[in-house]
Amino acid sequence: MPIFKEWNIGDHALAAIWKIEEPEAFFAERTGLTPDIKNEKRRIEHLAGRFLLTHLEEDFPLHHIARDEHDKPRLPENRFFFSISHSWPYVAAVIDPYEEAGIDIQTWHKRIEGIQHKFLSAEEQELFMNDPKLITVAWCAKEAAYKWNGRRGVDFIEHLPIGYFDNNNENSEITIYFKMKQVPQMILLKNILSIDFACSYVAGAQDWAIY
Repeated sequence: MPIFKEWNIGDHALAAIWKIEEPEAFFAERTGLTPDIKNEKRRIEHLAGRFLLTHLEEDFPLHHIARDEHDKPRLPENRFFFSISHSWPYVAAVIDPYEEAGIDIQTWHKRIEGIQHKFLSAEEQELFMNDPKLITVAWCAKEAAYKWNGRRGVDFIEHLPIGYFDNNNENSEITIYFKMKQVPQMILLKNILSIDFACSYVAGAQDWAIY
């Protein structure tokens, strides 16, 4: 049972990271799903993510997941808020019964340095010092915030600027000032760094009062 990590977020959210080592049949049998995805690896990732939801919440109604008008997976009446991310061979998931959730995981790739300008401002690029691992952390944080918001039309540089980065080795934090809502919000994200990947998740959000 390759649970890499399992933890609580705040008072009511649950999250976990799973390392995929099982065959597709393992996840298919336990979820009862037959996704119409041609690529085998992507199909296994999809099934593993759904399976991880049921690991966190045994009664999670997988068959009721449907995409909303912004293409965000949801349950009817938001019975649970949830977020899933995968980067082979890892999958991460978070479930919150009361508030929006966001998580992202990404295995290390040196080539991310060459595309950082697509999601980091010039100032942010200086903050992360052209370090592929730190750039990956920044990407994960912005992607998790995007999933938490769950709306199309977000510009990662304009709408998700990073205001603060506490690089405390394996347990760093990032603050993003989300500017797309009528009242801007400050999103706190926590990061997990391992030998294989970076993972970021939304730990809290509050209105950002400007004086």
